[in-house]
Amino acid sequence: MQIQFLWLKRIKTRYKYIRTKKVKKFFAAVVAFVALNTATAQQQNESGETQHKIDESSFLKKGKIFVFYGWNRSWYGNSDINFSGNGYQFQLNGVHATDRPSPFGWDYVNPAWFTVTQYDFRIGYFLRKDLALVLGIDHMKYVMKQDQTVGFSGTISDPHYAAMVQNGQVDLSNSEFLTFEHTDGLNYENIGIEKYKSLINHKNLELVWSYGAGLGFMFPKSNVKLFGNERSDRFHVAGMGTDARASLNLILAKHWMVRLEGKAGYINMWDIKTTLNNKPDKARQDFVFGQVLAGIGYTFNTKK
Repeated sequence: MQIQFLWLKRIKTRYKYIRTKKVKKFFAAVVAFVALNTATAQQQNESGETQHKIDESSFLKKGKIFVFYGWNRSWYGNSDINFSGNGYQFQLNGVHATDRPSPFGWDYVNPAWFTVTQYDFRIGYFLRKDLALVLGIDHMKYVMKQDQTVGFSGTISDPHYAAMVQNGQVDLSNSEFLTFEHTDGLNYENIGIEKYKSLINHKNLELVWSYGAGLGFMFPKSNVKLFGNERSDRFHVAGMGTDARASLNLILAKHWMVRLEGKAGYINMWDIKTTLNNKPDKARQDFVFGQVLAGIGYTFNTKK
């Protein structure tokens, strides 16, 4: 019996030893598994953070500023133009006008002459990473088409010019009656808000699109010659304008910008000066417009 008891005791001790050893191995395996998965997750997280940094936009950042200069082509809806002054009060109906782009050449880059082109200037500041406040100057040109006959309503006291009106119409090809331009120019000084979104983002190339709206005042230099009077040619705040706009922006090497923008809007000018003196002579008109512009710019940070 004594021998049997000792044998049983040895088996029990051996069983406890084996069980303890297996438990230790089990817990060691669990610890190793947890440690391995923790390390893997940390590596994945670091990899994800690195990828995020690579993919993060270099352009869409709060505090970012961009400046832009470009050139435009513009289109205008037909306009009713009302003229009033001493001895006349009349309206020309459905007047057609076009822009006047300069022939492509040195004037587009010559610092002494670049303002003769139809140009655009922008400076934008990102209030947050997807929203920018943009100040702009749109230097368009508006030229009344001389070779047209338009409807006429109103009165002219001077019999010479009154005789040019036939059957409720006037032929404007006779420039003695009227020449009418905003060629230096149809200046739209505006402030806009624009929302931006990145479409493509690589290391040194990013494509961003934007849309927004603007509001501003019209500061034209109107070239008007009415009834043979001396031509009025001076800058003057004449009215206001508003617009909706969208653009595509290609950002190269994180700083250089190539911008293509489309814009549509409405202009109302109720105080266009038609004489060089302080007489109350003036014209007023309103019309819709469209504009396409393209140019280059540069971006930089104001915050680290």
